[in-house]
This record gives sequence, structure tokens and C-alpha cells, in this order.
Amino acid sequence: MATWTPSSMPDLTGKRAVVTGANSGIGLPTALELARHGAHVIVAARNPGKGEEAVRQILREVPGAQVELGMLDLADLGSVRRFAAGVSALDLLVNNAGIGLVPRRQTKDGFELQFGTNHLGHFALTGLLLPRLAASPGARVVTVSSDAHAAGRIDFDDLGLERGYGRMSAYARSKLANLLFALELQRRADRAGVDLKSTAVHPGTVATNFMRVGPLQPLVRLLLKSPATGAVPSLYAATSPDVRGGEYFGPGAKPMRPSATARSEELAARLWEVSAELTGVHFEHLASR
Repeated sequence: MATWTPSSMPDLTGKRAVVTGANSGIGLPTALELARHGAHVIVAARNPGKGEEAVRQILREVPGAQVELGMLDLADLGSVRRFAAGVSALDLLVNNAGIGLVPRRQTKDGFELQFGTNHLGHFALTGLLLPRLAASPGARVVTVSSDAHAAGRIDFDDLGLERGYGRMSAYARSKLANLLFALELQRRADRAGVDLKSTAVHPGTVATNFMRVGPLQPLVRLLLKSPATGAVPSLYAATSPDVRGGEYFGPGAKPMRPSATARSEELAARLWEVSAELTGVHFEHLASR
């Protein structure tokens, strides 16, 4: 495949997109390029000041862009429900927001923070928005995972990580959950006859605010990918006509092979059921078809 760049994106006029964590990191250039190519973009952000500045930045670069701010805290299922209730139509959901390498904390609903934010928050959001996505032919869901998923392990008897917490192992677990979810969503959409493409991406190691919580020094940060470069896999998965559901793309929009654990249909099905029980979001739109 020739090198793919955002200039290859099709005209998105008339499409509506939600990008979580769109106020910074790879989320901002993802939202910017979608808006540049004509999509109506909802910048989903937790911090109102940062979200408003992201909207202003997009409008500075793309005068007349259709862009709006939506307040969303993925670590609070109440916030997820309020946000989803305000979305009337949707063609594209980019599950981009994420945290990592943080001390052990809990979400508002009592889940381990990385698993609760990166996976459960997006699981719930996708399920709540699914009726709008299913009503749009060719809708897509792009979930940002990481090659760190290969080191992830899920112990369903200790989802709170009370027996031992490691910042990196918790992050890897959440990224494994992201990939298991993305692949299982495609399987269930296919079985239900829903016209939906669910894919996952690995952006590479990117110099973003996310990395500030780790031990990286400024010199090391200079060697990392820019957020705009890191956004390329997400933009490719979100817009390229060559994309098929269930694929996983890495830096340069190149196809990647998930780990054997991430490809486990048995594990994915169990994670799905546990996630539905924990969040109260059961994807009835898939089950009823």
C-alpha cells in the first residue's frame, strides 16, 4: 500500500462524527482533519476550557468548519449517558480518549481508573450511540488501542486490581480490552445484520499530554511521533474506502495482527458480557435483530 496521508480522505460533507478526547493529543488532529474534509464534528472533552480552545483552534485552521463541543467524562457513566442523549445522529465514532501510567485510582462508579475510562467508558458510549450509528449506512467505530495490548491480561476475579497494581500492566490490560471490544463489536454487528465497520488502531508512541505522566525526559520526547502523525491510523480507519470491519491498523495506516489473546472470541464474549453487566449498557439494538 502506498503511503496514505489525510490528503487522501474523501469528502465527508453531510457526515457527523464524535471524537472522544478531541481537545489534545491525537484526538485534536483527528477532529481537525475530519472537519477539514467537511464532517460535522463533535469535540468530546472532559475539560470545558480545553475543549473550547480545541474548537477555536479548529475554526482558526478551517474557517466555517462545522464543529461543536460536547462535555464527556468517560470516568463517569452518568456523564456518558448525558452526552449520548445529546447526540441526535451519527455516522462515525472515534473512541480516542485514554489515560495511562497513573497511580491506582477509581472512576466515579468505582472501577479501576484505566480500565474504567479506556474500556468501560467507551463500551458504554458506543452502546448508547449504537442506535444512531445503525441508522446510518456504512457507519464506523474506530477504537484506539496500542501494541501494549500484547502484554495485557484480564483476571475477571480481580478487575479492581486489588491483588496488585502496576501502572503499565493496568494500561496494557485496558488496551487489550479496547481491542477485544472492537473485534467483538464487528462480530456482533455482522451477526445482527447491522451495516457497521468496527476497527482498532495503534497510533505508535506519540508525544502527547498522555506521556507526561510517565518517566520520559524531554530529550526522549523529541524522538516520539507528532500527534498529527499518530492520528493517521485513526483517520485511515475512519474514512478509507479500502477498510474492512475487524481490521487493526498501526503507524502509517499499515495493517497489524492483534495478539493471540486479542483474537480470542471466547475471551471477547466474556469481556462483553461482564462489561454490559458493569455498565448497564446491553447493546439491545444488536440483540434484537
